[in-house]
Order: sequence, then structure tokens, then C-alpha cells
Amino acid sequence: MFPLVDEEGNITGAATRGECHNGSKLLHPVVHLHVFNSRGELYLQKRPEWKDIQPGKWDTAVGGHVDLGESVEQALRREVREELGITDFTPQQVTHYVFESARERELVFTYKTVYDGPVTPSDELDDGRFWPLEEIRANLGKGIFTPNFEGEVEKVI
Repeated sequence: MFPLVDEEGNITGAATRGECHNGSKLLHPVVHLHVFNSRGELYLQKRPEWKDIQPGKWDTAVGGHVDLGESVEQALRREVREELGITDFTPQQVTHYVFESARERELVFTYKTVYDGPVTPSDELDDGRFWPLEEIRANLGKGIFTPNFEGEVEKVI
């Protein structure tokens, strides 16, 4: 179950994942973490082809839903551990905003961190690597990245 929220993040109800992703536009919270290394490169994950939203595209290093009963910070730490195997990091909040697609509305809490330790991508991801910022900028608008990432990347670099 996901919490339903208003645009400030106050919980107003609850719904299933399916109810949130079926075009209902029920606003639910998600977390994003942008992981930079000390050289200034940005880690991106490649979404698996089996994903129902934006399959095969490169995306924010970590992205996931906040579960009902979980704080944003708890969800962030859980998702980072599950997706990249990282447990020791210091998140810095960048922004929060409403993202809307044809299928859903999300209240996105965006964080960034600098991390030089080992990254162990989970089976949830098809690939992952650090990208030089010039390479990211050269590929914006070419259908390589998710629209959500493209709309967010300038806020963090």
C-alpha cells in the first residue's frame, strides 16, 4: 500500500500500487537519489525492459515509492540499500515537486549525495554506471533518459 498525499506531503489516504498507476492520478510520494562520485560524475541506472513505466531507459540512480507507514527518509535509505547496496551515505535534500505522466502523479522528494564506495546494482536494474556530465548533456532530448530524469537533472548538477 502507498500513502496518498497532498502537494505538501500530508497523508490523505492510502491506495494500492495498481490503483496509483492505472491512470487515476492519485498523488503518492516517491524518493529519488542522485549519486555523484568525487570526480563529479553522476551514476545512472538502466531500467529493465519488463518495467511497466519507461522500460529500457536510463534514469536517476535510485527511485522508489514510499510505503504506507514509512517516512520519506526511511524509504530513501531502504531504496538505496535495495537498488545499489549502499548503506553509508549522507543525503542532501534538493527539492520536491509533483511529476505527472499519462498514468500517474507523484510527489517526488529529490536528494543527492557524493559517494565513492562500491555500488552493487540489484537484479531490479539492467545496468548502471557513472556518466560524465558532458555525456549526459549531449544525450538530453534523444530518448535515452526517462522524462522524469530529464526534468530533474538540471536541479542537481
